[in-house]
Amino acid sequence: MSQENLANLLIVDDEQEIREMLARHFAFEGFNILQAEDGLEALEVLNSQKVDLIISDIVMPRMSGVELLEVVHKEFPMIRVNMITGYVTQSHLLQCMQNHADDVIYKPLEDLQELEDSVKRSYETIQRWKNKLKVLQGMKV
Repeated sequence: MSQENLANLLIVDDEQEIREMLARHFAFEGFNILQAEDGLEALEVLNSQKVDLIISDIVMPRMSGVELLEVVHKEFPMIRVNMITGYVTQSHLLQCMQNHADDVIYKPLEDLQELEDSVKRSYETIQRWKNKLKVLQGMKV
């Protein structure tokens, strides 16, 4: 990723070790990193800073990742969301699909390649839409 195209990536997980590991990894990949320890803290970040992408755990205290995803889908529809979870249920998976999560990656995150590939696909989707908007703005309608 080139320097001028850095995306703001919000990492939401109640486990500090996971947040910090993902923050280090994705900062190295060229993302600007924001962090939150649960859905409520994530909403505070979303209301105060521009966010392009989110990686969120599903099971967290105070506000779950699924509840966060529902709010993001309704109030911040341009943000792409990738979910991670160590507690996989059919209900969680269906809720993630219904609220337009880009992907659900299962923990443990021993190899970050699947998550990295998913986040990069989400970033490419954002870039594709931004390019379409630029073309449209350049047209004389």
